[in-house]
Amino acid sequence: MTAGPRRAVLFDVGGPLDQETAFEQRIDGVILAALAAEGCRLDPGAYDRLCGAAVASFAPNLYEAVVWSALGGDRDACGRAMVAVAGRMAADPPAFELRPGMADLLAGLHGRGVRLGLVANQPASALERLAAGGLAPYFDHFAVSGTNGFRKPDVRAFLAAATALAVAPAECVMVGDRIDNDIAPARLLGMAAVRLRTGRHAGQRPRSLREVPDADVADVPGLALAIDRLLAG
Repeated sequence: MTAGPRRAVLFDVGGPLDQETAFEQRIDGVILAALAAEGCRLDPGAYDRLCGAAVASFAPNLYEAVVWSALGGDRDACGRAMVAVAGRMAADPPAFELRPGMADLLAGLHGRGVRLGLVANQPASALERLAAGGLAPYFDHFAVSGTNGFRKPDVRAFLAAATALAVAPAECVMVGDRIDNDIAPARLLGMAAVRLRTGRHAGQRPRSLREVPDADVADVPGLALAIDRLLAG
């Protein structure tokens, strides 16, 4: 396939579609409880500093990095804490929070014939939540890491979506909230990339010019304008 005009948009789930306010509140409490069970009690300021350090270091998993740092790299304690965190999150998963205005944006793009796909590090159950929210019909590629086995920043996750949409990478626009997981690999493949500044990674900084997004936006109206500009070339 040769590159032509941009005609597909790929979306991360956590951040752009699910604004994850409930998720972050829930996992913060679960992590603090798991750390306390290991004898490590953090005040909110110390916890926020560890989160900030994990974001700045481009830690693949922010929460695992926080637990590792808080427990001083004690492998056994970290293992127990992460098992506890996973169990409690699975037992009481946070509700899916569709970002206001996002359904209208997806409907508008779909109605114009723009091909839509997902590139997200999410369990297969995330697809059930998206479907329950009425979003599944808008997507031509409806798969996540839990169904295809590719976790970002592995470029195969992006290539799988492009292949499923029958477009070249250069014909895609990627929408995500992280420089390391979304913007950097997308740009490496020649995709356009839009960062939606939201959540804990809102302040993450590119490490080089190659990782600077084509657009940086703070809300859905700004995202819509950025996507329209990039699709128009």
